[in-house]
Amino acid sequence: MIEITDAAMARIEAMKEEEGDPSLKLRVGVNGGGCSGLSYGLGFDAETNEDDTVIDKEGLTVLIDDESKPIVDGLVIDYKENMMGGGFTLDNPNAILSCGCGASFRTEANAGTPENC
Repeated sequence: MIEITDAAMARIEAMKEEEGDPSLKLRVGVNGGGCSGLSYGLGFDAETNEDDTVIDKEGLTVLIDDESKPIVDGLVIDYKENMMGGGFTLDNPNAILSCGCGASFRTEANAGTPENC
């Protein structure tokens, strides 16, 4: 369904430690909006919803809601550091168009409503 690189996994685990709650789960989803119509949602969640797909990635619980699941199928989450700092990168094979910042995208089936960046 999704891939999380070793670098991203290490950063996510460090962030969970900073939160002080090892039971937190990573929620991966898609929201309407952004320059290209859809935007990614990544964050921690303590609760699992009825419509969540639950995936175990090396001990990290990942939650994906049913609506986001087909859009993020094949998503690769990575973390890269450079001279300007670090950040997560998301490579989605379903995206046909991405905004310059990489946080917003469009798929053939789900265009969403573009907003100004």
